[in-house]
Amino acid sequence: MIKNKILKDYVGFIIYFNLANFKIEIIHKNHMKIYIAGPLCTKENREFLEKIDKMCKSFGFETFLPHRDAGLYKGDEDKIKYISKKDLEEINKCDIMVGILNGICIGAGTAWEMGYAQAINKKVIGLKTDRKIKESIADISVIIAGCVHIVESIEALKKELEKLI
Repeated sequence: MIKNKILKDYVGFIIYFNLANFKIEIIHKNHMKIYIAGPLCTKENREFLEKIDKMCKSFGFETFLPHRDAGLYKGDEDKIKYISKKDLEEINKCDIMVGILNGICIGAGTAWEMGYAQAINKKVIGLKTDRKIKESIADISVIIAGCVHIVESIEALKKELEKLI
């Protein structure tokens, strides 16, 4: 897979070198921030979140990834307060939240983050790529299914984000 390389990140603009066609592209940063919520338990979970992060950044969004930007809890009791405080600060700062709803049951942390963001009037988009939403209501909860706009593919998420640029 050919990846773009960031040459320079200026205030307001990002300059990319597109390796596919050897062109320099200037992308306007929109100064909106996306908080990406989802399960963090496995390396695969975190890699999926990082894929979503990369896609959001390709549209010029700033992002917050809890495991990257606040850290992972690994049994260190002192870190609990730091992580929870940082996550809460970033939910308050973000403009949009993307919540990953994949799996048998939505994680407690993801549900809390999405509910709090919804309560403080942030735009919340759910992403459920592993099963159809209609087949998953019990797994994601009726209230999330009823209150959150949920998309079923990364392509559909891209379309939603394009509307916000």
